[in-house]
Amino acid sequence: MIDDAPAPLIHGGVQTPRAPLPVLPPLALYVHIPWCVRKCPYCDFNSHTASPQLPEEEYVDALLADLDQDLHAVYGRPLSSIFFGGGTPSLFSAQALGRLLKGVEARIPFAQDIEITLEANPGTFEQEKFVAYRALGINRLSIGIQSFQQAKLEALGRIHNGDEAVRAAGMARQAGFDNFNLDLMHGLPDQSLEDALSDLRQAIALKPTHLSWYQLTLEPNTVFWNQPPTLPEDDTLWDIQEAGQALLAEHGYAQYEVSAYAQPGRAARHNLNYWSFGDFIGIGAGAHGKLSHPDGRIVRTWKTRLPKDYLNPAKSFQAGEKTLANEELPFEFLMNALRLTAGVEARLYPERTGLSLQSLAEGRREAEQSGLLQVEPTRLAATERGQLFLNDLLQTFLS
Repeated sequence: MIDDAPAPLIHGGVQTPRAPLPVLPPLALYVHIPWCVRKCPYCDFNSHTASPQLPEEEYVDALLADLDQDLHAVYGRPLSSIFFGGGTPSLFSAQALGRLLKGVEARIPFAQDIEITLEANPGTFEQEKFVAYRALGINRLSIGIQSFQQAKLEALGRIHNGDEAVRAAGMARQAGFDNFNLDLMHGLPDQSLEDALSDLRQAIALKPTHLSWYQLTLEPNTVFWNQPPTLPEDDTLWDIQEAGQALLAEHGYAQYEVSAYAQPGRAARHNLNYWSFGDFIGIGAGAHGKLSHPDGRIVRTWKTRLPKDYLNPAKSFQAGEKTLANEELPFEFLMNALRLTAGVEARLYPERTGLSLQSLAEGRREAEQSGLLQVEPTRLAATERGQLFLNDLLQTFLS
């Protein structure tokens, strides 16, 4: 039985009933392919060193079976985007990815303008597949460059060199990809301001439509966490951030999210859906998903993490799920939406949570008075200061 009157949210003494969702959000698909040639020392993603022969056929079979188990929750909605992440999805052959895409489309209709992104590395082996990937309907690449400088690439444990990184962008364009992202890191071991800007200038010269430019952080359960390299001082990191953002703006790359910059009209639709609290199915080892239901329930899911377990017919694909409680929703929504530099229209909050905007009233007042949230009735958006102190901003909505 569907409960049309969920429990009220109590926030700041105000009791706000939660309604069934008036409109279900856009739907995306995330596909996790967990294998890499080598695990990088900074990486905390669910990735595993590949054996000489990848179990492509078995894994595609598992992905489609995994998707079948989630179909009941998507209500025939079309897919607005698909993102192949990893790991290194471009280790898979075009034949395997093509069979997967056909299987997905047979189960869920594709939007006419669907965005399909594949993460790839710059190695020559993967570049040779770009034409075949484009022929499948994959229309966006995200190429993991990280740096163009050999010493920095070696420090990061990358297996490509700077020349391959430069060639990858050209080969993507030659293969028909007029929309591609370059992933670039800064704050690398012993990196100077000029080192960082040199990398950024080289990336800009390759004319990608999108740049993911983000600072290296040391994450638990990584080699760098246990054996930390010497990273730049805070003052240098700040100088890199300021100078890099100015350089990107000068060349027409607008910052739309904390670490994402795009040419006009080229922001990643998959990313925008994620940050605006849209829905996404997650399939593959360790994949996460978030699905909204017409009765107001919003459910997060996560899949079995280890590839050997994911491929084991005796084990379940799904490792767990959690229905978000009313009191969790303000933080969950804003943790995503406020990463966007322009924020989101305020109407999205009731549309995608079922809660009244009044449930945010006390937190909004406090954040506006602190100069962390823009005073804008029709939008929820951090100020420049709020972007810098995002954790402090989010804390105002936990009280």
